[in-house]
Amino acid sequence: MRALLSFDQAPPLAAPLRFFLTAPLFSALAGLLLLLAGPQILVSRWTPGALALTHLITAGFMLQVMLGALIQILPVVAGANLKHPLLVASLVHGTITPGALLLCAAFLLSDRLTFEVAALLLAAGVGVFLLAAGCALYAVPTTSPTSRGLRLALPGLAISVALGVLLAGARAGSLPLPQATPLHVAWGLIGWGVVLLAVVALVVVPMFQMTPPYPESFARFFPLALLGMLAVWSLAESLSGGALATALSAFPVGGVAVFAALTLDLQQRSQRARMDATQHYWRWAMICALAASALVLAANVVPTIGERREWPLICGTLVLFGGFVAVMTGMLYKIVPFLIWLNLQNLGQGRILAPTMNRVITAKSVNQQTIAHFAALALLLAASVSPEWLARPAGLAVLVASGWLMLNLLRATGFHRQHVRRIQALVANSAA
Repeated sequence: MRALLSFDQAPPLAAPLRFFLTAPLFSALAGLLLLLAGPQILVSRWTPGALALTHLITAGFMLQVMLGALIQILPVVAGANLKHPLLVASLVHGTITPGALLLCAAFLLSDRLTFEVAALLLAAGVGVFLLAAGCALYAVPTTSPTSRGLRLALPGLAISVALGVLLAGARAGSLPLPQATPLHVAWGLIGWGVVLLAVVALVVVPMFQMTPPYPESFARFFPLALLGMLAVWSLAESLSGGALATALSAFPVGGVAVFAALTLDLQQRSQRARMDATQHYWRWAMICALAASALVLAANVVPTIGERREWPLICGTLVLFGGFVAVMTGMLYKIVPFLIWLNLQNLGQGRILAPTMNRVITAKSVNQQTIAHFAALALLLAASVSPEWLARPAGLAVLVASGWLMLNLLRATGFHRQHVRRIQALVANSAA
């Protein structure tokens, strides 16, 4: 996979970095909301607070990291160069950020106009990204499973956002209420989230974790197979629902479990002498994905589980904070230092060597934040069962872990600015 990477095609550092620096703000706001509102949020997954909390993670943290990563990955991995990447990044970031904030405010306020503006901003921002990324991808030949998979991930995003806009319009009263919530959730988390994560994992897991590559058959067929299973379930869910749709839902859920189990197996064969924080994040994310998959299947089969209030909250916590937020945080701790190192290396032009990556964010601060994250995960899971006692402590723990992540990333940007000034001074002195 490394031979496929073209770092000379990388966009300017400012293009992806603005997304990465914004993402922790949303997870911190999720922690603050839980801290202030307390146990009433966790009465049901359908409370306004629970919906706002969910979208702070999905439309906030996750969307920021995923789009920022794609702006970086498309030219480097697939050779798909975005035209005017800084302009695209500015437009997308400038619309999805207020859009996600307004969407969460709309859930809390139940305000019609806020829903409409939020949906318009999110649709516009994602639409600009899809247009730019689609043009870039389809202008280059498909040369690898990664580039093919990236093409397949974009329709998942488009479908998820389109269904979200319909649901927002229904809440605003401007559209009839569609029975689209299960489809929106499934396409957002599996059709977009898992497909993109699996495609990116083909590159980053072997590269950063020193594992064997994913099996060729998995790399070639998994994204398409997962989308196909999801499409068949979606058709059954839309037409009739009931037992047939429930039975068919086991296939995409099982596909997620296959990806998680395979990734754990590759990690077991890593050549690293000691696991770093990124590997811990990935390992526990995959364990959470397996646990969530098992819980979904059990809830569909065993009525006493499916009828319990706690199971959707536990499952959502495992998927979102234990799965996606964890694995994306682990990736940020590799991607951000690497991008800063690469930028400093290019600025030095071979005459001034860039500092090593492990100096950009120290291992000590990363390990401390990792502990804070998993402490927050444990409290969130416990709060799903006993919200009266643990909702506010869980909110505080999420706020601390997210704030710590933000601090680590801000320190990395400060490190970058310091060394840019140093390089500029050395260049000026040598010219004089």
